[in-house]
Amino acid sequence: MQFKISKELLEQIEQLIDQRNDQELEVLLNDMHHADIAEIFDELNIDNAIYIFKILDSEITAEILMELEDDVREKILQGLSAKEIAEELDELDTDDAADIIAELSQSKKEEVISELEDVEHAKDIVDLLRYNEDTAGGLMGKEMVKVNENWNVLTCVKEMRIQAEHVTRVHSIYVVDDENRLKGRLSLKDLLTTSTKTPISEVYIKKVDYVKVDTPNTEVARIMQKYDLEAIPVVDEMGRLVGRVTIDDIVDVIKEEADKDYQMAAGITQDVEVGDSVFEMIKGRLPWLLIGMAIEIIASFVLKGNESAFDKYKTLIIFVPLLSATAGNIGVQASAIVVQGLANGSLKEFSSNYFKKELFVAMISGTVISVFLLIFHSVVYQQYHVGIAISISMIVVILFAAMLGTLVPLFLHKNKIDPAIATGPFITTTNDVFGIIIYFGIARLILGF
Repeated sequence: MQFKISKELLEQIEQLIDQRNDQELEVLLNDMHHADIAEIFDELNIDNAIYIFKILDSEITAEILMELEDDVREKILQGLSAKEIAEELDELDTDDAADIIAELSQSKKEEVISELEDVEHAKDIVDLLRYNEDTAGGLMGKEMVKVNENWNVLTCVKEMRIQAEHVTRVHSIYVVDDENRLKGRLSLKDLLTTSTKTPISEVYIKKVDYVKVDTPNTEVARIMQKYDLEAIPVVDEMGRLVGRVTIDDIVDVIKEEADKDYQMAAGITQDVEVGDSVFEMIKGRLPWLLIGMAIEIIASFVLKGNESAFDKYKTLIIFVPLLSATAGNIGVQASAIVVQGLANGSLKEFSSNYFKKELFVAMISGTVISVFLLIFHSVVYQQYHVGIAISISMIVVILFAAMLGTLVPLFLHKNKIDPAIATGPFITTTNDVFGIIIYFGIARLILGF
């Protein structure tokens, strides 16, 4: 049965906290999954959340930390001493521990690292902190099982047992040489069915997918998705095995990228969350609003330059909003498909075949819309030549919007700019200006004003 927070449960927890009934609290919460407890923390005030955090076992609270919303985790960490934070990190894998330490101030980082009991664990965490968080190095964890190509099967099994004690889940067994360079991977089936005296060099699989420490996290996600991998090894500049990225890390990357792209498409220039301050929200949302306003001012000048036509052809101005909205929708649809193709790897660069297909779709869509518009205008306003001008303008504007929506994301991608920018206000406002220019340019040619 799926967990669901109820008002009664929250009241019960708050009552136990008020009574300082730690034993009952532990009994109530220990049977819950750490993700469910994190969900409860999000609903409690921060003092109560910290109180519960301090009475639960570190094995549970360490996992809870990783499930919390960023702002809640930050407040809880502020309420813990360096030693208490270190106790939590000792229970976490190196990649998760490094993520938490990275959120701390420089002085607090040093205090926490000095309090870590496991020296090797501390060294691994410090090593991970030197990598950019948006690369494979920033994603990877140090926990993995690796064997030397010169060992025999018996030695390999013994060493694997020792290493596996420090690994939550064994995704793969990696094979390295004496210099720790990645050579391949080992099949568990081959290991179990081979003589104990057989050298590993005779049975390991030489073909292995891997990424380098500086590989962008989005590229790591694409490779793991393409080859359906649960984990992928990470090597340094010399080909030495330094870590591995697991599927749970990639799910986080995909979610973050989706959130960022969604916000960009809505015209938000930086990561904004519900818990952010008013200033942070304004800072993230205002820039594109100002840019959009500036572009629309240009559109207003175009309208002003055609004022003389409005007295004679009043319906021209009536259909401007329809034209702008339709062009914006077509442009956003076209750009969204291109951005999606760039994200999943099905479209890597400009494709003439795809471009022709998009224009063909726009032509058919534009023709259908324009015919409907011509019939509507002819029936309602009975100005057939004006209806023809509006309809032809609609087809041309739709084709232009489709071209812009297809080419702009590809241009941005080629120049190392996130193409998701092109799916939001950029496309709609640009189409507004050019659409109005095209609209009145064609109307002027046909109607002669």
